[in-house]
Amino acid sequence: MKKILTTITASVLMATTGCASIVSDSQYTMAITSSPDDAIFTITNENGQVVSKGHTPSTISLDASNGFFDGADYTIKYHKDGYEDSIVTVSSSVDGWYVGNILFGGFIGLLIVDPATGAMWKLPKTASQSLLKNQNADQDGKQLTLMSLDKVPDGMKPQLEKVSG
Repeated sequence: MKKILTTITASVLMATTGCASIVSDSQYTMAITSSPDDAIFTITNENGQVVSKGHTPSTISLDASNGFFDGADYTIKYHKDGYEDSIVTVSSSVDGWYVGNILFGGFIGLLIVDPATGAMWKLPKTASQSLLKNQNADQDGKQLTLMSLDKVPDGMKPQLEKVSG
C-alpha cells in the first residue's frame, strides 16, 4: 500500500510540474562588463523600455521570458566619453532542463508550467564588450568635425583658421 501511494504521489508531482521550473529559474543574474571599465550601460527590452542602467562592471537581474512561449531579448548600449558607443543584443535560449519534460512525461510542464513561468528560457551569465577608442576625439573627449565651408554656420565662421595647402 505504501509503495502504491508513493508511486501515485510521484506520478502526480511529475505530471503537474515542469522540469525547468523545478531545477532552473525564470530570472537570471547577469554580469555586465566592459573594457575599459566605468562605461555607462543602458538595457532596454523588446518594447524599448529601459529595464536597467548603471556603470560597468555591474551585476543585474533580468527576466528570461517575455510572455507565454516567448523568450526575452535585450539591447545593451555602452557609452564612455572618448570611445565609440557600442550596442550588444542579448537573447534568451531554451533551457536544457525544459527537455526533461519530454523524458519524464511531464506534458503539463512542457506545455503549460514551464512556458507560463518563463523557466523554459535561460539567459547568458555575462555580457561583455570591448569599446573602441573614438578616432575623432582628442584626449579631453573633444570631437573634430569635418565639413565643407558652405555648411559651416555663420556664427562659427569668425573662428575658422586657414590651413595652408
